[in-house]
Amino acid sequence: MSEQWGASELEKLETASLVALILQQQEQIRLLTERVQALEDQLAKNSGNSSKPPSSDGLRKPRTKSLREKGKRASGGQPGHPGHTLRMVETPDVVVHHGLAICPECQHDLRTVAVEGVEKRQVFDLPRVRLEVTEHQVERKRCPCCNREVKAVFPPSVSQPTQYGEQIKGLVVYWSSYHRLPVGRICEIVSDCYGQTISQGMVLAALEESAAAVEPSLVAIEVGLRQAAVAHADETGMRVVGQTQWLHVFSTTALTRYGVHAKRGQVALAALGLVGGFSGQLVHDGWSAYHAFSQCDHALCNAHLLRELIFLVEQHQQDWAQQMINLLLEVKTTVTQTQSSGVTELSQTQQQAFTRRYQQVVMQGFAANSPPETRVGKRRVAESPARKLLKRLTLYAWEVLAFMRDFRVPFDNNLAERDLRMMKVKQKVAGCFRTQSGAHFFAALRSYLSTARKQGQPLLQALTQALLGNPFIPSISPG
Repeated sequence: MSEQWGASELEKLETASLVALILQQQEQIRLLTERVQALEDQLAKNSGNSSKPPSSDGLRKPRTKSLREKGKRASGGQPGHPGHTLRMVETPDVVVHHGLAICPECQHDLRTVAVEGVEKRQVFDLPRVRLEVTEHQVERKRCPCCNREVKAVFPPSVSQPTQYGEQIKGLVVYWSSYHRLPVGRICEIVSDCYGQTISQGMVLAALEESAAAVEPSLVAIEVGLRQAAVAHADETGMRVVGQTQWLHVFSTTALTRYGVHAKRGQVALAALGLVGGFSGQLVHDGWSAYHAFSQCDHALCNAHLLRELIFLVEQHQQDWAQQMINLLLEVKTTVTQTQSSGVTELSQTQQQAFTRRYQQVVMQGFAANSPPETRVGKRRVAESPARKLLKRLTLYAWEVLAFMRDFRVPFDNNLAERDLRMMKVKQKVAGCFRTQSGAHFFAALRSYLSTARKQGQPLLQALTQALLGNPFIPSISPG
């Protein structure tokens, strides 16, 4: 900051010195204005106008108007929905008879009076449960021919004098990997519900055994993802051994594969093998690492773009941004209506018209945001958020409107974001992963369970079958 000048001191300055002082202060004002604007932009960002997660909003939720159309149906079950009313069964497991010995009106003895009928009420409840212990016995005999003592063979799954079976191991893995419960809490649940004390080591060993058991399914998942016509990719930070690493997801509506890596970018994607070999349409949020894979086509998540456009409307009063929001939503509505009518694509006339309007809005944006001077002295002047977004909208125009040309491509990348969302819940509930192997086990098991759920498989049964050596192998459809 320059020194302060009084009126008498300024009057003594020569014209050239006064002009130099004014220019210097103008530059300082400009720099301070940019800094204030950047700080205000940072404070104004929330989950509704940027990529910040909803958890960062705090108790004061943003008042940004949602772009999602309000549902037209009333809440609750819809007409024609079959419902799931609790109904009486024909053959109950237990029948409790309540006799009538005394008339409640006149106190007459009714013990010898014939029963004319009964009323029924049924209570559905869990039976008292505990672990069932199965003892395996093998016979020992002495062979009269060779005079040797021989014995029968235990089943391959029975390898220890005492051990836990596949059902209880599958259950603790199900609680940990799908319902995201901490290991300590799982031990408490087993003790409270089944009266059996298990150790945390037992749970961790079950996770490791299950992760190895589902490996054939993971191979099939990876093959199916590489053959998919459209796939989604995303990543999120996670704490592993006290450090920030990255959980990557590559998924379709029927398949999910997670991978953990210390890096976020292209090195991680190449090492995990999630994107390499894929030649379909890859939907993502525009992270530069994905664009490095040129063997596939790309489509950008328009939900991310809409949030950035909302920010420019709210914080910078950019009229062109509102026009772009309206245009993208109009294209989305047109695609939805066309699909519902049974038509598989927009006409060339419609596509060309939307493309021209897209280009016109971008040109209006550039006209309203002239480029700044590249340098002021030795300092490089940064471009405004509006111009940065306009450049991306120009460079990736084809990817932004990919959903318009190919109806298989969705408007957004919500599928991958949904696949990742539960991972953040896992970290909030159970904390970080204490070992690298634990993080990899979790990614493997979650890939298996997410895929099984997408394909309508009962998860607990799928885990038990995997531990028995028969994991669920997903069906693969390139469409």
